Amino acid sequence: MKKITIRDIAKQAEVSISTVSFVINGKGEKMAISPAVIKKVQDVAQKLQYKPSMIASSLRTGKTRSIGLIVEDISNQFFADLARVIEDEAKNIDYRVFYCSTGDDNHRSEELVQSLLQANVEGFIITPTRNLEKTIGMLLKMQKPVVLIDRYFANQKVSHVLMDNYEGSHSAVKYLIEKGRKNIAVVNNKSGMIQMKLREKGYIEALKEEGIYNENYTLQLDYHSSEKNRIDAIISFFKENPGIDAVLFLANYLGLAGLQAFRTLKYKIPDDISVISFDDHDSFKLHTPTITVIAQPIEDIAVKSIQLLMGQMTNYDDFKIEKILKKGTLIIRESV
Repeated sequence: MKKITIRDIAKQAEVSISTVSFVINGKGEKMAISPAVIKKVQDVAQKLQYKPSMIASSLRTGKTRSIGLIVEDISNQFFADLARVIEDEAKNIDYRVFYCSTGDDNHRSEELVQSLLQANVEGFIITPTRNLEKTIGMLLKMQKPVVLIDRYFANQKVSHVLMDNYEGSHSAVKYLIEKGRKNIAVVNNKSGMIQMKLREKGYIEALKEEGIYNENYTLQLDYHSSEKNRIDAIISFFKENPGIDAVLFLANYLGLAGLQAFRTLKYKIPDDISVISFDDHDSFKLHTPTITVIAQPIEDIAVKSIQLLMGQMTNYDDFKIEKILKKGTLIIRESV
């Protein structure tokens, strides 16, 4: 299909190319072009389904109307759902989103930030890797609008939006205790990121309040280990601790590995062991029995992050740093 140009619009509207250029760039009235001609050009442009060049517009205005979204793993359903809502929210205000995954690799994260800077994005929404604090600081010095999601750096003055991870974990453990579970394990990763630390802290303190905390019931797995290695490690852990009657997985990919491990161990859920996982996943809904989860408020996080970013982009000199915690939802299913 032939690309429509302003020359095509000018020919059909019977006006000059410069007149079309002024109209589609919003300068018609300023250049004293009559309302009738402006409408005629606009109608022809719409009829021909004209799409202006984003590159040309960027060169002309210095604005790309684009946002850089950097997440940990776009293949993970939580981040995929978050990206989709952010993209929808950005589209509503006529912004595009360039999104990419870090794989929790700090070097890759730094490269992605540099690439997005070269693409002249107007703002960043970032799920930071463990050592990205210096790069975030660079963006702040450059006065680039930045909002962090899912995790943050405690000592850095930058707006962030995330779930109250401590409360989510604490309430999940309390629910397990209410259901009569006393030997409750936790499966975490070794990333050391603050959201994972807060989830484990909520687990520990909920058990300590009841006087039933057992430090031997904590399993920490390498983030970069293969799925097979995760499954094998979980199998070994539960074989070594046969008295465990419940487990809290602190991420959905850990929960999915755990379900495969329990299948190998021939555990019956919830008869042999009760299961709760952070971050909902379609597989948890389809599993028999269905799996209880702590669901993140994805839409709330996405909408608020866009709002905070737009506040910086429209008034950088006067915006206030906001640190937002959103409460998660314990979705009760059949696994407890």
